[in-house]
Amino acid sequence: MKKKKLLLRNALMLTFLLSSFFTLPADGSSDPYSLNSPDGSIQVRVKTTDLIYYSVSVDGNDIVWYSPVSMTTSQGTLGDNPIVIKSETNTVNESIKTVWGIRNEVENFYNQLTLTFDKGFSLVFRAYNDGIAYRFITHLKGELIVYDEKSEYHFMDDFEMVNHSVESYENPYERLYTRQKITEVAFGELITLPSIMDTGDINLAIVESDVYEYPGMYLAKRTNHQWSQISANFPRYPSKTEVGGSRFFNVIVKDRADFIAKTTGNRQFPWRAMVIARTDIELLNSDMVYKLARPEQIQTSWIKPGKVAWDWWNALNLQGVDFEAGINNETYEYFIDFASANNIPYVILDEGWSDQFDLMLPSSSIDMERLTAYAKEKNVKLILWAVWHAIDRQKAEVFEQFQKWGIAGVKVDFIERDDQLAIEFYENFAKEAAKYHLLVVYHGCSKPTGLSRAFPNIINYEAVRGNEYNKFSETVPTPGHNVDIAYTRMVAGPLDYTPGAMENAVEGDFCSRFENPMSQGTRAHQIGMFIVYYAPLQMLCDAPTQYEKYPDVLNFLSGIPTTWDQTVPLDGKLGEYVVVARKKGNDWYIGGLTNWTEREISINLSEFTQGNYTAEIIKDGINANRMAEDYAYEKIEVSSNENIRITMKKGGGFAIVLKKK
Repeated sequence: MKKKKLLLRNALMLTFLLSSFFTLPADGSSDPYSLNSPDGSIQVRVKTTDLIYYSVSVDGNDIVWYSPVSMTTSQGTLGDNPIVIKSETNTVNESIKTVWGIRNEVENFYNQLTLTFDKGFSLVFRAYNDGIAYRFITHLKGELIVYDEKSEYHFMDDFEMVNHSVESYENPYERLYTRQKITEVAFGELITLPSIMDTGDINLAIVESDVYEYPGMYLAKRTNHQWSQISANFPRYPSKTEVGGSRFFNVIVKDRADFIAKTTGNRQFPWRAMVIARTDIELLNSDMVYKLARPEQIQTSWIKPGKVAWDWWNALNLQGVDFEAGINNETYEYFIDFASANNIPYVILDEGWSDQFDLMLPSSSIDMERLTAYAKEKNVKLILWAVWHAIDRQKAEVFEQFQKWGIAGVKVDFIERDDQLAIEFYENFAKEAAKYHLLVVYHGCSKPTGLSRAFPNIINYEAVRGNEYNKFSETVPTPGHNVDIAYTRMVAGPLDYTPGAMENAVEGDFCSRFENPMSQGTRAHQIGMFIVYYAPLQMLCDAPTQYEKYPDVLNFLSGIPTTWDQTVPLDGKLGEYVVVARKKGNDWYIGGLTNWTEREISINLSEFTQGNYTAEIIKDGINANRMAEDYAYEKIEVSSNENIRITMKKGGGFAIVLKKK
């Protein structure tokens, strides 16, 4: 079977090389327009009949059958009885230099087809070697109200989906991943993006990019159509909101309009994209969302990624100190001293440093003038937590005050929406924060859609069920869930999982504790996350005194970068295990995670290294199946022609640093 597929692909490549990239009929014809990826392996075909339809084939095999796209607006239905008045093709092959990323340069190589229609809009299709994308562009005057956008996916089989399956648009991303066939999606059920479709031979990751002045996209069953079809779904425009929710931290939508967006008629709409991965591990290496996004909109030289010590997950607990730990200067100064001594550039002051609804009113138990001066003396910068509607209301005066204190950034929490008003908040807030050189971490938020390329001061997003759920939830992150994240949520962009738990539990031995939290899986599993998970602002979730008990772990974590020059996925399977290598300078960092299944893996260094290295390894200890906190540290000499064999225990993991000699 593999030989036949290889012969078929070779034949397709030969045909491709002997012909044009594009096959275009006379304008107005219902015959398909055809667009190939640069390597010829992916083809998009577009038909214009009663609606606009597109299909996708990979290596000669149909994956998505002709699926309709249209947009119902206040200025007519775009795509209804379409007439093409112009067609254009072009090829782009460029390298994008990143401000920060999983690599320092992103290849942006695609063929593009632009179809301009008679009703004042265009549809742009792109074919990459690793996926396809399309977007609407309108050339209309005045205001445009979008009542709905049709984006259907007519798949060739009843594929298994891996994603979040939710019942509402409120806080849908902090869930465990579900696995279900397309036929098993119920009416009223919402599917979040990225959604991974397992076709058996390849994985399709449905994503979106460059979302602005528009709601985020979901998937759902709209009508009683055939079993292989699923459609885009969007939250309606909020017409009435009020402060509410848990402790009044949210802005609750009480009523929604009959449209999804109110915008301008002359604009580009979000990209609808599919990442095409022939192996599971290719999902670990996708730049699709990034390369479809707008380029930088701000000056970026001041933006400095790095690690950050965090006070909330560990409940400000410190052991062996001579003062009462809590929200006070002594505790925060200890965190600052810890960060300063261990090459950690930032400390977050989370909930409690100020009144939750008035950021101009710090807690009476701390002296912000003294604390910020102390942090400056220690060469550590502070990041402050805020409820989103509070800081949005106060941002003019708050940003001025933060600038006087020398604050480096803000952690904005409890947004938990991605309708148009929430999407506008993400961008407008980041744009204003950049004027004051403030980094932004969005917590309690929607998935990334490329906005951090336009505004790289957005240094991280949550949108994941991370370590914080170990404190209070009955459905806590399992090792299998932690593996899923790398193949699913991380396709969209960086994530704020907050790794580094030092209290750990084997399967069946976990208990949820708010004051002294623990995690499922081994300690080495948590350490492996610092390499597997991509987070430009990577938190150390546990207490300084927990790390100080283990100098080898602390020294190891202190030296791991948070941005990378190169990423090479090595091994893995969605839902089972993951192994990835990342390069910084001359050195390589390798991380691995497994689910509750013990497994041995072999790392062939010749695949990505050259020369001799000193390897520092933290891995599961021999007794980690019984005691999750058992780990082993070793330092060995290796060369690029060797293999490193690692046993990951149940719920285990590892981290390796290869220092070039």
